[in-house]
Amino acid sequence: MLESGFHAIPKGHLATVVTHLQMTAHPALSEVAAPADLTLVEHQRFALEPYRKLFRAVGEDYLWFSRLNMPDDALTAILTDPNYKVFSLQKDGVDLALLELDFRQPDECELAFFGLHADLIGQGAGRYLMTRACEIAWSRPINRFHVHTCTLDSAQALNFYIRSGFAPHKQEVEIAPDPRLTGQIRPDAAPQIPLID
Repeated sequence: MLESGFHAIPKGHLATVVTHLQMTAHPALSEVAAPADLTLVEHQRFALEPYRKLFRAVGEDYLWFSRLNMPDDALTAILTDPNYKVFSLQKDGVDLALLELDFRQPDECELAFFGLHADLIGQGAGRYLMTRACEIAWSRPINRFHVHTCTLDSAQALNFYIRSGFAPHKQEVEIAPDPRLTGQIRPDAAPQIPLID
């Protein structure tokens, strides 16, 4: 446990506050139509190169790095697990949003990844995708649907999850090497987050 006060972050690392949220019943969300020209697609076998391209496209501005350094066999095992569901929103065959639902733990579902390409923000795509996520998650016999977000994510993310029916229940501090310094993400990504080497 961290004591009250300031704590030095190791050089070349980032610190973020992670908020864990959950819901224990299907929320009463209004029906939302798919934005024009967007189609929800389930990927039974998402090839690693296009998957990582989409992961980077929606997450690089928030320093998502976990899938970028994961060994290919480990990532393939996750993406092809029958209890792990991967979806995207496509426009003209191009993936522009990512939704991953993890049912590998009995009686629960984790909203493992949820992100939109910058071109979709403000068009209702996020609300549509969350509505579909809740429908898919609660179509299974689960007792809990959970997600976590952090202070590196979009400033709108936490309130969006709360408005969607998730309730915060725990916080943690995560420290990790800055992926802009390890070469996983380009050095000029996420200019809103100071790069301190």
